[in-house]
Amino acid sequence: MKTIAIDFETASEERGSACSVGLAWIEDGEVVRVEERLIRPQSMRFSPFNIAIHGIRPEHVEDAGEFPEVMDEFADDFAGAMMVAHNAAFDFSVWRAALDAYRQPYPEFSYLCSVKMAQRMWPDLGSHKLNMLAAHLGLSFNHHNAADDARVCALASIAMTREAGASHLSELPGLIGIAPGRLFRGGYEACSVRRLRKCEPAL
Repeated sequence: MKTIAIDFETASEERGSACSVGLAWIEDGEVVRVEERLIRPQSMRFSPFNIAIHGIRPEHVEDAGEFPEVMDEFADDFAGAMMVAHNAAFDFSVWRAALDAYRQPYPEFSYLCSVKMAQRMWPDLGSHKLNMLAAHLGLSFNHHNAADDARVCALASIAMTREAGASHLSELPGLIGIAPGRLFRGGYEACSVRRLRKCEPAL
């Protein structure tokens, strides 16, 4: 199964205002490719708060493609893939909102949330934010750069897969009580956590 980590940065509080996307491909337990693309939001409204987080300004995206054009470059990669994002509820709501704004259908794939997985795998960590997972794993990290966020999400997912003794990330949810989410042309299903039985401790 194709496995790709994804991260969006947004221009404002509007969920459909993606201004950057980062992608990291996982093959055979390794990150084999990392890409980043700037995106020109429809409204071109950038909030000072968001700029302070990621440093992307309107002038940086003036010549960038809009959301459908940018994402269409990777359409074949996404088809039937297992996607993973850190705080997937946010990233996939950005994806849906942007497609809704352009009246475009959703792609079809399943997805996982590395926050939910980390909470199950490493419950003793004080925080499960991406920078804390990077520190836990000893990874260098440029936080809120979409490409690096996707890379660290991918590496953390690989680390959890190995620690759980799974041969592929797709096996991990069943081992730790996570139900993958799904995006499909008719809508979506959220990634969720099921309650563990007393005889079924978290790893």
